[in-house]
Amino acid sequence: MEITGLISALVIGVLVGGLGRLVVPGRQKISMLMTLLVGVAAALVGTFAASAIGVADTSGVDWIELALQVGLAAVGVTALARKRSRQHQ
Repeated sequence: MEITGLISALVIGVLVGGLGRLVVPGRQKISMLMTLLVGVAAALVGTFAASAIGVADTSGVDWIELALQVGLAAVGVTALARKRSRQHQ
């Protein structure tokens, strides 16, 4: 992965984190910074997963890759929110 790919993954990660948080129902008691970090991680892992299954390079919008990234972000946000809620009880 080149530096431009990494930078674009980080920018997309910010968007993916926000979308992942919107997908999860209810209120999540985690900071926006943590949401963005989860989104960046989900974007990177989703990109590698899409490459591994052969759906990363398509003509037009990579909908499957985006769905993987948002799904991973939603799972990450949910896991982090549950962990934080257990710590505060």
